[in-house]
Amino acid sequence: MAGVLDTINQRTQLVGENRLELLLFRLNGKQIYGINVFKVKEVLQCPKLTMLPHSSPVVRGVAHIRGGTIPILDLGLATGASPMENISQCFVIITEYNRRIQGFLVRGVERIVNMNWADIQPPPKGLSNDNYLTAVCQVDKEMVEIIDVEQILSEVAPTRQDISDGIVNAGITENAQKHHILIVDDSSVARKQIKRCMEQVGFATTVLCDGREALDYLNAMVAEGKDVTQELAMVISDIEMPEMDGYTLTTSIRNDSRLQDLFILLHTSLSGVFNESMVKKVGADGFLAKFQPDELARLAIETVQIQSE
Repeated sequence: MAGVLDTINQRTQLVGENRLELLLFRLNGKQIYGINVFKVKEVLQCPKLTMLPHSSPVVRGVAHIRGGTIPILDLGLATGASPMENISQCFVIITEYNRRIQGFLVRGVERIVNMNWADIQPPPKGLSNDNYLTAVCQVDKEMVEIIDVEQILSEVAPTRQDISDGIVNAGITENAQKHHILIVDDSSVARKQIKRCMEQVGFATTVLCDGREALDYLNAMVAEGKDVTQELAMVISDIEMPEMDGYTLTTSIRNDSRLQDLFILLHTSLSGVFNESMVKKVGADGFLAKFQPDELARLAIETVQIQSE
């Protein structure tokens, strides 16, 4: 897999085209899994691991890579399956998202495939590990399961969920209660985090699972004769979502004269490779890497204050 990510900078051309690239890999067994290439920094043979006392069983140890110490998570154990054996023969996918760097221990790495988000579907109900899946797709007539790595990270290394004291006061809450925010994210963990954060400020919220649902929701509001910009203070949208990603949702909103003035915040786990030029390309009003409740609350508060002036 040496050099497999050498062209990462060229992949910015996927922005706004409702496309993504998946790195395919296997755990124990024949099932193929996928992770968005934008989350991946490097793929390498599993290096020597140093055990960490009192750590989660999912953390098989830490690796010293390029001057840094990186926790290595057993992706089999993390999803409720059997642990990886003979780990010296396994691979590690080094990822960066939610402002953290970690490695995932996998049995083997396959290849990168270019997909359309329209072909990425929510996971069917009833799969044994559906709590850890964010989507599925078909590649060469085989089902690929896309793992909800945000869910895994939240279980292994929980982050603070509540807003710090002093950010919200009675006046802010009174103003927030007049406003409604649309939250769009395919990760159940992320949806709950954002909803909790916004409701702690005082906002009313509507929560949807992907860009297609969100666009249909907005169009339905217009069809009912509602002024969307009066009904909604802002849209907080993930980028990686099945059927329609956040880039394409933003582009669709900006291209519709009835919706184009909506404030759109792209709130994404892609902290390692995202940059402001991507935000500007699709016309979003802002970008915030997940998940910092204080930063998210402050931005939402400032946005409605400006709108109220």
